[in-house]
Amino acid sequence: MFKFLRRQAVPAFSLAAVLLTIFTPDAAFAADQLNSGDTAWIITATALVLFMTLPGLALFYGGLVRSRNVLSVLMHCVAIACLMSVLWLIIGYSLSFTDGAGANDLIGGLSRMFLAGVGTEALSGTIPENVFFSFQMTFAIITPALMVGAYVERIKFSAVLILSSLWLIVVYAPVTHWVWGGGWLAQMGVMDFAGGLVVHATAGISSLVIVKALGARHGFPNDVAPPHNPGMVAMGACMLWVGWFGFNGGSALAANGGAGMALTVTHIAAATASLVWMLIEWKKYGKPSLVGLVTGTIAGLATITPASGFVGPIGALIIGVAAGLVCFKMVQIVKTAWKLDDSLDVFAVHGVGGSLGTILVAFLCAPMFGGLGLPDGKTMFDALGVQALGLAATVAWSAIATFILVKITAGLTGGIRVREDDELEGLDITNHGETAYRLD
Repeated sequence: MFKFLRRQAVPAFSLAAVLLTIFTPDAAFAADQLNSGDTAWIITATALVLFMTLPGLALFYGGLVRSRNVLSVLMHCVAIACLMSVLWLIIGYSLSFTDGAGANDLIGGLSRMFLAGVGTEALSGTIPENVFFSFQMTFAIITPALMVGAYVERIKFSAVLILSSLWLIVVYAPVTHWVWGGGWLAQMGVMDFAGGLVVHATAGISSLVIVKALGARHGFPNDVAPPHNPGMVAMGACMLWVGWFGFNGGSALAANGGAGMALTVTHIAAATASLVWMLIEWKKYGKPSLVGLVTGTIAGLATITPASGFVGPIGALIIGVAAGLVCFKMVQIVKTAWKLDDSLDVFAVHGVGGSLGTILVAFLCAPMFGGLGLPDGKTMFDALGVQALGLAATVAWSAIATFILVKITAGLTGGIRVREDDELEGLDITNHGETAYRLD
């Protein structure tokens, strides 16, 4: 029965639709008919989500670092994309979405390793299963890639590869199964439409653990250079914004009004958070910056992600305002109060944003805010309890598991941090033998 809780088996995007498929299994079986419109949209959405990492995230992060480290950031993003794709094929997809022998409420089975049994005719709801596999693969790519922003300019490339690989299997796959693969949180009715828990909360809290273990960059906090190329940052952020339509809109897994509303609220939240961040910065520092504006954009996108399939435009406006206010404040807290060098604000923007949206959806899904509402007999506070439990479990597992994985990686690589001389010279030339800019 629990397989009908998977996102690929639910053609609509509401909790009511989820409950309907649970209690009317014949309808779920009937839904397994190929729909060419749904298939075409999810193929498009898959390309959009990959576009978020390559080149969107790579350019966004690359522009934020010193010029002597820009290639190392691009290398991290591209290498992670390649490595996670292969691991997703080998075992990640199976552990996340497979039921049957070996599967339970905490982790999936092994029957879909190497996409075994998935031919061109196999369906996942109304789309081919190989399309669903590819769509989900892009999520598995971008989630560990998000963490790159926390540890730039001072980590060994070998540590990035090993830690990201272990993290995908030990952290990402189990949480994905809990929420989207019919696991224990799915059975409780947790609302995470496109990755507030699965993507942003896991990456955010794991980033903070890595930062604590790695230590701050040389010169932090008083002598850290500003972004070397704000224009590159803005271009990357705009690519992320466009790609996010596939991220959230594609999570409806159908070409319907649900996908359209998810896309609409995504855009409204991003635009609102951008303006709020800009106005706060303008008032605080006297000038609005381009980097600040687009950082607000990413905060709004991360915060609307878990709620995008459940809220309406009014809820999106509220989420956008909350994202701009809360995430801006958390950037200051992490760097000044906690004195942690989360270099590109992964925790404050993604971790806090995704967590905030996960909590707010319990209230903003109400019809009074234009949302879809909750199932009969379930109150906002019931939903809040489930959301809070899901968030607490995700944060706890991500933090504990990442701490252990960092220790394992450090043992395998002789420490995860580069030598001080390499850090000062720049990772582009010391780790990769290349430079981004030649001025001769």
